[in-house]
Amino acid sequence: MSALDHVVFLKFGAYRSDDLSINTIPLKVISLSISTNKTIPSIEVPLSGALSGESVTAALDLGMASKSVSMQGFITEQAINKKWNGLATEDEGPRTYTPIEIAQMIHSSVDSTGLQTFQSINELVFLYDSKVGADGNARTATTIPFNYASRGEGGKLDNYGTVGRVVSNFPTSSTSEGMKGFIRSFETTIDSETIDVSFSMQFEIAEVFPSGKVATKLADALS
Repeated sequence: MSALDHVVFLKFGAYRSDDLSINTIPLKVISLSISTNKTIPSIEVPLSGALSGESVTAALDLGMASKSVSMQGFITEQAINKKWNGLATEDEGPRTYTPIEIAQMIHSSVDSTGLQTFQSINELVFLYDSKVGADGNARTATTIPFNYASRGEGGKLDNYGTVGRVVSNFPTSSTSEGMKGFIRSFETTIDSETIDVSFSMQFEIAEVFPSGKVATKLADALS
């Protein structure tokens, strides 16, 4: 699968398989930065320093944080395999897109909404090597996508203390779920001295509404 030649790629909302070469856009990234910012109200406790000789700040952890990924790289000519669930011609398969065509495809996705599943992008995958599995045991190095899941089922291992289901599962293979969200910004530079297109992107991790599932339900109701 061509996508496995890369370590970073984007998934369209229509991605529905375990084949990383279908409905994805591989990216050549030269720099990637992951940012996690805690949102927690805090207040300095009055007179705490006067009474004990050491001031105290009280904070209320409400479980809020913002998460984003920034990256820079370049887009090259490459084959992308888009499947439209029988809506395309019988001659489905990879198509070779120019760098500008791929850049236009991503710009178009940012301009769309989650309702357009074959147009919008809702997942970022950044693959890395892991030597400790979801069960906390050592394993042979396996390539998995980065996400914010912790090891263990709900209430177990690193998830001890959680209530109810966990938001996401710790990855077990390269086809596990990456980071769901949306592209906050996408900038490209077209240079006459090269055929490649350089880009910078900010991807924000979030639960996005509405989604393609809503569109499907609306279409069924109106049909």
